[in-house]
Amino acid sequence: MRPQFLLMTCVLVSALSVRAGAQEAAFRLPPVVAVEAPAQPGALPLYPQGAPPLAGAASDEVWGKMLDELIVRNVTKPTITPYLPAPGKATGAAVIVAPGGAFMQLSMLYEGEKVAQYLSSQGIAAFVLKYRLQPTPRAESDYGRLMAEKMGAAAQSDLDQGPPPSFQPAIDDGAAAVRYVRERAAQYGVDPKRVGMIGFSAGAMATLGVTLANAPTSRPDFIGLIYGPMSAVKVPAEAPPLFAAIAADDPLFGKSGFAIVDAWRAARKPVELHVYQAGGHGFGIHNTHTSTVLWPAQLVEWMRTNRVLGGEPPKGWDQ
Repeated sequence: MRPQFLLMTCVLVSALSVRAGAQEAAFRLPPVVAVEAPAQPGALPLYPQGAPPLAGAASDEVWGKMLDELIVRNVTKPTITPYLPAPGKATGAAVIVAPGGAFMQLSMLYEGEKVAQYLSSQGIAAFVLKYRLQPTPRAESDYGRLMAEKMGAAAQSDLDQGPPPSFQPAIDDGAAAVRYVRERAAQYGVDPKRVGMIGFSAGAMATLGVTLANAPTSRPDFIGLIYGPMSAVKVPAEAPPLFAAIAADDPLFGKSGFAIVDAWRAARKPVELHVYQAGGHGFGIHNTHTSTVLWPAQLVEWMRTNRVLGGEPPKGWDQ
C-alpha cells in the first residue's frame, strides 16, 4: 500500500472521531525508519551560486523510509536531477517533476524517481525537483506528532472554500527549475518551448503557484496536477494546457468539485480531467490495484494530443 494513501486514509478516519475544537487528531502514522542519505549521483544544485536562505532552517536534511517510500525532510539546498531518454527516442519535450508531502517531506521514489524513469522511457526528458521545505524537528517522534497535527487539521478544514496556502519557497524553486531547464535546453536536447511541470499534492500546489505567477521566463508550457487542489482560481490569459488526475475518494481534494477545470474551460484553455473511482490521496506511480494506474499513460497521450511530443495526435481504436 502506498504510504501517502495510508496516511491520508488515517487522516480521514481519525478526523471523524475528533471532538469539535480539538487541536490534534489522535491517529498513528506509518512508522518512519531513519536511513542514510542516498548518494544522489545525478543531483545538481538548482542554484549553482547558492540557494536563497530559508527562514527557520535549523537542521540538516533527514532521510527515511515510510513503508516502501523514500522520503526526505528539512531540504534547504534544492536540487534538480535529470533523467534523459535514449538519444534515438528523445521527443524534445521536458517535464519537471515535483513530489508531494505537505511541504514538510518529499516522496522521492513514487512521486519522483519512478515517475521520471517512466517519462524518460517514453522519450521525455524528466527532471526531479527536490525543493525547499518547511523546517521540521529532527527526531522522528517529534516530527510524527507535528505531521499528525497538521494533517488532522487539513482533514477537518473546508477545502471547498479555496486552495490551501502554499509554501512560497517551493513555488520559487519550481519557477527556478523551469528557468534552469530552459537555459540549458541545448545541453539536454530539449525544446525550450516544450518545458512542462507536473506535481503531486503539495507538488501540484507548487506547480499551480508557478503557473499562476505567470512570469514569462518561468511559466510552464503545460502542467499536470496529480491529486492537487480542485478549487477555482483566476486563470491567466497565457495559461498553459492543464492535465488533472484525482481519485473520487481523495479525503483532501476529492470533496471540492472541479472548479479549477471549469475555470480553465471558461478561459478557453485546453484542459483534461481524469477522476478515478478509488485510489485515495497519494497513489503516485504505483500499483494501487485501482484504475489510478492509468494516469501515467494518459498523461503521455494527452501530451501527444497537445503536440507536445511532436508527430501525429493519437489515432482512434479502429485506425
